[in-house]
Amino acid sequence: MSLRVRQPGLLSLLQDRGRFGQHHLGLTTGGPMDLEAFLLCQRLLGNDPNCTLVECSFGGLELDVETDTLLCVTGAEAPLLINGQPRDLWTGHRVQGGDRVQLGHAEHGCRNYIGVVDGFAVTPQFGSTATVLREGLGGLRGEKLAPGDVLPCRPDTQRQRLQLAAAERPRYGAQLTVRVVPGYQQAHFPRLQQRRFYSSPWTVSQRADRMGYRLEGPPIKGDITGIVSEGICLGAIQVPADGQPIVLLNDRQTIGGYPKLGAALSVDAARMSQLRPGATVHFAAISPHAAHNALHLQHWRMRQIPLQSPPEE
Repeated sequence: MSLRVRQPGLLSLLQDRGRFGQHHLGLTTGGPMDLEAFLLCQRLLGNDPNCTLVECSFGGLELDVETDTLLCVTGAEAPLLINGQPRDLWTGHRVQGGDRVQLGHAEHGCRNYIGVVDGFAVTPQFGSTATVLREGLGGLRGEKLAPGDVLPCRPDTQRQRLQLAAAERPRYGAQLTVRVVPGYQQAHFPRLQQRRFYSSPWTVSQRADRMGYRLEGPPIKGDITGIVSEGICLGAIQVPADGQPIVLLNDRQTIGGYPKLGAALSVDAARMSQLRPGATVHFAAISPHAAHNALHLQHWRMRQIPLQSPPEE
């Protein structure tokens, strides 16, 4: 009772919501880069929010179905084929033993989430199934999926099919404004440098991955080049010696010694993870109070967003 990996694509990883409470051991969080697409996939399947799904970066994943279940794909705009027939993203599809699922290369955005009813049955490590390659933890062997890997799941023929209306689906473009809560180390950057950071367009570099998105633009200089290492939160914006900011994401190191301008709002950090190299980022400062309100609004929206019954296949 499983799905079997025929082709894993460029980078496909098993992920639950993440490995929390383990920073004191030096273990980072991991988990889905685009939490919105991940959670909507769970809702469309009627799953618990912490079920294990596959995160596929840049597409190319092919799966052979070996049990009857309901399957859903969310995230980047990429062609989805089931037995060679085009199928909609953001929609639950019934699949059965002998079917083949193919996810093409992403056209807009870069990360998809592939789930089945109640997720894939993987043994947790340190409280989570999230795969972090640098630490060799999570997933099947602490590694990315490979041809022939078996993804255990339970059979299901009863779960209701649901669909997210086209008007409600996220749109992934090539520009994004990221809201930033300034940090106490911002005082180490002169006003001119701060204005340069917030007024300049930044380009996503080729060195953008699950650990962090390195940006390219006018160098930002502070009056210090290093600090005593301290804990790093999701979205922390480090400025290393070359002056090119790095927005740290899910697989970030747990501590670091570069000065930080602040932290990107987690909602925007998730959207940022769908940007491809060459995309443009702008930053806008917001207060902690505004950030708090934005997160509450996003949590409310995720609970209230309507789902509908799709046409019969």
